[in-house]
Amino acid sequence: MSQQTVTTLNSLQREDWFVVYSHPRKEEQAQFHLNFKGVETFFPRLRVPAARENKSRILPLFPNYLFVRIHVPTECHLVGWTPGVKRIVSFGDEPIPIDKGVVCFLQKLADADGVIQARTKIRRGQEVEISGGPFDGLMGIIQAPPDNKGRVRVLLKLLSRQISVKFGVEFIKGGRFAWAPAARGDIGRGLLSAES
Repeated sequence: MSQQTVTTLNSLQREDWFVVYSHPRKEEQAQFHLNFKGVETFFPRLRVPAARENKSRILPLFPNYLFVRIHVPTECHLVGWTPGVKRIVSFGDEPIPIDKGVVCFLQKLADADGVIQARTKIRRGQEVEISGGPFDGLMGIIQAPPDNKGRVRVLLKLLSRQISVKFGVEFIKGGRFAWAPAARGDIGRGLLSAES
């Protein structure tokens, strides 16, 4: 038996993680049907605080994408013909596996339902400085935590009036690194925030 044949047989015996591209807002449908077919899936989502204090929203961490663990020669067809699935992410006609360390890292951050708790150092009522743009250097007060698009509502005092303006967290001094999934233990410390 040649070395190439042995390598091919070994690669056919392992199961790798692959990325599946779904139809818009059909990730949960795809996950349901794939699980029903016996395919292992992981659909990471992020719980973000909503504008109201005791509310939160759960949003896809990677919209339109989920992970599947399959043996390509025998299970690829199960994925391709699943409701909600558009295709397996591939180069040419060959599905490309994702490093299992990436999926393991996300799974360790997530709860049993695949939800990762987001955290922010930006708090309601906190005084912040705007950095960049036309309001550079102005001070304001946070009215609401960052939304799912990373925008913060800030109360500014301009021309003897108070106005409410939405800014991206990148315009809040120190805000760029203030929005990240909550870490468990030391997993990924330094990768998701500037607190290294």
